[in-house]
Amino acid sequence: MLNNTPVRKVKHCRKKANAFTLLELMTSISITSILATIAMTSLQGFIVQMRVDNEISQLHRMLLITRNSAINSGQKAILCPLDIRFNCTTQWHKDLSIFIDTNDNKIFDHHNNEKVIRIKEAINPNDILIYGKGRNKITFKPTGQLSGLANGTFRYCPKDYKTKARGIIVARSGRVYQSTDINNDGLDENRSYKNITCN
Repeated sequence: MLNNTPVRKVKHCRKKANAFTLLELMTSISITSILATIAMTSLQGFIVQMRVDNEISQLHRMLLITRNSAINSGQKAILCPLDIRFNCTTQWHKDLSIFIDTNDNKIFDHHNNEKVIRIKEAINPNDILIYGKGRNKITFKPTGQLSGLANGTFRYCPKDYKTKARGIIVARSGRVYQSTDINNDGLDENRSYKNITCN
């Protein structure tokens, strides 16, 4: 006996696959690589700028603490990099120390009960921090003014990023100023409109 049920023909539909061609994939990878490179370069520059700003801020604070220590103690206060023999050196990139020079001999006498008030850690070993030629200390008098040499400028230059160099100007009056981009050329200048460089 035959079944009178009509036979349905099943149609097999092939769905078009949604996939990338090799050319599209290569183009996407190329564009992603270019964008990642640009982003990494910008990120690296941002990180360097943050490091420089942080170091300048810490150094500015150290100078203010030194000046205030001189005023409050009524004695000279010194900021300098001390070596292992407790002598001030010109290696400003190393640890910086503040102390009250109680006997006014321009050196740190640890055996004479002079004490270090504050220490700032060394900067990144690849960066440069200098202060004048051959200057090994900054001394503030009880009046808050600088003792000895005239104005000076700290210059901080990160390795491979010369355009991000910054400075701190220490005036004879004892006032301390951070460098700024006065003429909007992307480079920091001192108050005489000279670019901050470590050359």
